[in-house]
Amino acid sequence: MLSDTHYMTLALEEAMSAFDNGEIPVGCVVVADGRVIGRGHNLTETLTDVTAHAEIQAITAACQTLGGKYLAQCTLYVTLEPCVMCAGAIGWAQVGRLVYAASDPKRGYTQLAPNALHPKCKVVAGVMADEAAELLQNFFKARR
Repeated sequence: MLSDTHYMTLALEEAMSAFDNGEIPVGCVVVADGRVIGRGHNLTETLTDVTAHAEIQAITAACQTLGGKYLAQCTLYVTLEPCVMCAGAIGWAQVGRLVYAASDPKRGYTQLAPNALHPKCKVVAGVMADEAAELLQNFFKARR
């Protein structure tokens, strides 16, 4: 079984794709039985859709791969703490485990909706947080 760091590195690669395309650099992968079954990065600008967050893209891909709407046996890796919308989607999909890198003290679900996830979801925070935060900071510095 590969480590959380390995899969978060893949999520960071997705975040870099977002960065390279002028999107806020957040990336996500969904893993089942050691295999990536869904991946995504922010596409809100590209699709002109405020719901096109990395987690939503990855959950949709994972559900299509599995042929079902529940991801109870899966781990979702994302480079930024999910917002309320994404935490709700993670909850509705019944994701079994959530691993995120950087915290989002302004818009993260832990501040705004701490009960949004499914009650059985296990959460690990801070995996590669420095790398994810640096990518976000570089993105916003370039915009100012």
